[in-house]
Amino acid sequence: MSQTSATEDTVHAAIGDVERFCRAVFLAAGTDEATADTATRAMMHGSRLGVDSHGVRLLEHYITVMTGGRVNKRPNITVTQSVSAVALLDADHGHGALAAYRAMDKAIELADTCGIGAVSIRNSSHFGPAGAYALDAAQRGYIGAAFCNSDSFVRLHDGAMRFHGTNPIAFAVPVTGQRPWLLDMATSAIPYNRVKLYRSLGRELPAGVASDVEGRDIRDPSLAEMLAPVGGAFGFKGAGLAGLVEILSAVLSGMRLSFDLLPMNGPDFSTPRALGAFVLAMKPGAFVPEDVFTAGMQRYVEMLRSSPPREGTRVMAPGDREWMVADEREQRGVPLDPATREAFVKLGERFGLETPALLP
Repeated sequence: MSQTSATEDTVHAAIGDVERFCRAVFLAAGTDEATADTATRAMMHGSRLGVDSHGVRLLEHYITVMTGGRVNKRPNITVTQSVSAVALLDADHGHGALAAYRAMDKAIELADTCGIGAVSIRNSSHFGPAGAYALDAAQRGYIGAAFCNSDSFVRLHDGAMRFHGTNPIAFAVPVTGQRPWLLDMATSAIPYNRVKLYRSLGRELPAGVASDVEGRDIRDPSLAEMLAPVGGAFGFKGAGLAGLVEILSAVLSGMRLSFDLLPMNGPDFSTPRALGAFVLAMKPGAFVPEDVFTAGMQRYVEMLRSSPPREGTRVMAPGDREWMVADEREQRGVPLDPATREAFVKLGERFGLETPALLP
């Protein structure tokens, strides 16, 4: 399928309709209200801001792991330890988004008192777009960060086997009068869910982002057996960042390392995966006066955006592309690739729900 025809096969639905449908599917599958709310909120973050690999296309997978028993539909999430600015949260094998949002709530509570709050998450599951949780802090006036490891799918620099997961890093900073500065990146060249998205769309992968079983670069998404670390010829940097995420997420939580995790995509959907994660909140006013912080961030992004671009390009701050996509999708709706549209239809039939109407 050509890229042109793939684009034509992608349809759109109103954001509100998609959000209501996802939440209704979770509740129909037997989740509690908190799980339905947070899982939907995280997916909609992805679909609103153009992180489609971690958007509503994950709905079918989440229902599969919940009904299969891997993910607890009604978890009892607890803070098992809290000392000074540090806390440990046990997710009870619930949905990773619920755990991450709860952990960020606790991190902000700690930051209010200590200036900084760090929460290690145990017994969690796939938490979707890391940027959702960092952004949650920034929208409340705090600097936020979120990290999570995942099952091995990324080779080391010059490696020829799966070692790290895609191990995302997200960091968000409030900017008074503007949307937050938002960095949300996988430490792999691309996330694996983007490989699946490209398969659905029939698109060729960019060069240098994926490898076959022997570590050779390929562009056919159906042949992708592992991903490359971010950095291209300097992929040791991406591999090092992935290791940083591994330590924060798995080692500090006592959870499984990437190469010890059960694969996200099965075949076992009944055994909990025991993922770790880590979130951080910082209160700017605990470091410098609020007006100093505000002035510094405003000058930083102003100078960044006004710096001279290379010919035919545009300089943007981290998050600018995502906010542009969000504005566009408020009008045009959420894109549904063919596989996601088919999954929505099946879920609607299964639970007796009306699927979101397609926009013209």
